[in-house]
Amino acid sequence: MMSYFRRQVQLWGEDTQNLLQSKKIAIIGAGGLGSSLAFALGSSGIGEIHMVDFDEVSTHNIHRQIAFKIGDEGKNKALLNAEIIKQRCPFVKAVAHECNFEEFSKKNITVDLIIDATDNLPTRGEIDDYCKNKNLPWIYGSVEAFHGQVCFFEHSSFKDAFKITSQTPAGIAAPIVMHIASLQANLALRYLAGLSVKKDWLYYLFFNSDGELITQKFALPKN
Repeated sequence: MMSYFRRQVQLWGEDTQNLLQSKKIAIIGAGGLGSSLAFALGSSGIGEIHMVDFDEVSTHNIHRQIAFKIGDEGKNKALLNAEIIKQRCPFVKAVAHECNFEEFSKKNITVDLIIDATDNLPTRGEIDDYCKNKNLPWIYGSVEAFHGQVCFFEHSSFKDAFKITSQTPAGIAAPIVMHIASLQANLALRYLAGLSVKKDWLYYLFFNSDGELITQKFALPKN
């Protein structure tokens, strides 16, 4: 096994790599962010990854949802991502759940971390409520047009930070989706590996009118 993870072992040693094998996470949403997260974390050595999504692949998804290809239309997104994880890394148990978050939460599956890869604020509010009730951390991520946001939530309230409403999403390109998912994955991996993580800070990234990538961060109020 260690030969597969050789470059990570060089980074933090065999003990930390073995620690990752004992960790379990749930990725809620298996589309744009979710499929990028599956690629980033599915071969990292995390012991168990639960992919949760009720939705099926559509043609307009494929350009930004990197797990899918032409011919996958009509197939469940969670199932496809779980299968890709299994194909890429035999040391990770990947479990697909063809359901929404509310249905998944009722299964009472124990995990160490939840990662939000959804596309709507109400579901993120549900994730926050669930995690607060379970004393469980979670990582928020969202993308739209050429900007995105990431936050590792521990004590702060998502509902206090964001007005929970529904809205019509703007256009989007694949690279910003992959970029935000990469930041989420880095936070997740650091946390699970026992490394320091800045919690309850919102990171906001965007390209300004000159094409410069700007990163801002804001401390969120804690309960």
